[in-house]
Amino acid sequence: MDARHVIARLRKGEPVSPEALRWFARGLADGTVSDAQAGAFAMGVCLRGLGEEGRVVLTEAMRDSGHVMAWDLDGPVADKHSTGGVGDCTSLVLAPALAACGVYVPMISGRGLGHTGGTLDKLDAIPGYETAPSEQRFRAVVADAGCAIVSASAEIAPADKRLYAVRDVTATVESLDLICASILSKKLAAGLRALVLDVKIGTGAFMKDAEEARALSRAMVDTANGAGCRTTVLMTGMDEPLARSLGNALEVDAAMTVLTGDDRGRLHDLSVALGAEVLATLGIENGQARLEEAIASGAAAERFGKMIYGLGGPIGFVENWRRYMPEAPVIRAVEAREAGHIAGIDGEALGLAVVALGGGRQVETDQIDPMVGLSDVVRIGDKVEKGQPLVTIHAARSEQADAAEAAVRGAIRFGSAPTPMPLVRDRVA
Repeated sequence: MDARHVIARLRKGEPVSPEALRWFARGLADGTVSDAQAGAFAMGVCLRGLGEEGRVVLTEAMRDSGHVMAWDLDGPVADKHSTGGVGDCTSLVLAPALAACGVYVPMISGRGLGHTGGTLDKLDAIPGYETAPSEQRFRAVVADAGCAIVSASAEIAPADKRLYAVRDVTATVESLDLICASILSKKLAAGLRALVLDVKIGTGAFMKDAEEARALSRAMVDTANGAGCRTTVLMTGMDEPLARSLGNALEVDAAMTVLTGDDRGRLHDLSVALGAEVLATLGIENGQARLEEAIASGAAAERFGKMIYGLGGPIGFVENWRRYMPEAPVIRAVEAREAGHIAGIDGEALGLAVVALGGGRQVETDQIDPMVGLSDVVRIGDKVEKGQPLVTIHAARSEQADAAEAAVRGAIRFGSAPTPMPLVRDRVA
């Protein structure tokens, strides 16, 4: 095997054998393949594609390039993954709700990317929570609480870590084959029996075109199923923030209001819909009713509290979570200058406003401020009066709040009340 041979076949549009793709993935992991060769490979895949069989082989090879977890538990192991949006903290609700229904959820999550928030950044807002525990501790928390939300260890899919870093600087991120292999190799390395993917569409999503999102959904389902993990996709709307809050501590607060039974809005509904899809994929009936009961009874919140404590957070977090959440020194309402209906919201613009406040990274080395963000965001279709708050800004300094206010006003559009769109747009299986 030879990296040049693999790259040459890709360049010519010729099929690459499964053995060659497996060799290349091992070479990415152990350094046999150089950065230049990795970049050429990524460009070749981006321009020529691998086909469905090649995509499955590359995903399995990247999964097998490192440690693949195996579980000996008294229930099924499953997870969900989202392609990213704003105000999307479903993982914080869904993982403990599934755990309360007897499913084990070893959730390997990521940090914020672009205008979208990252689950690990949200959990960093909780004092003491450890997002990178040892494997022994990770396993112990999954066994005890039923769920644990952590970062991928260095041993999980090292070929993906290498290839992703190269893709990021060679304009080869937008390839169905490479997106599928990257996302799925890490998820499948967690030893899952079932996976549900939440592919977002709309102004706050990376994918704004429904047909592109459907093509990605089809490719992910076919690839994951081909690699032996039962997988379905829900395509969901991201034309406005999912929760009414954006920002790390604020989204923890939003998730807690759902888990403690005080909010049955869009965040609750999507968490239940995704969870019911997980349960159905595992052959468990009455998933929606089971999940709603797990949340309403407090069982899901109890599991969340166990997870938080097991990974270093406060022992009484669920009972008094606001005591532990940082609060911004500048809190300002943005009031409507006119009366009317909310006709549209640019979710990406709101997400970027949170990044500018310090709630996300503009460069990799930026330190995130967990207390900043936006709360009480209006919904599309709301009728507002002049002087009524549209959003509440949480900022570290007044000048940051000024800039955020300008961004918010530019992101919210008044006009005729639109026809409500369903939260779940389609299902791909």
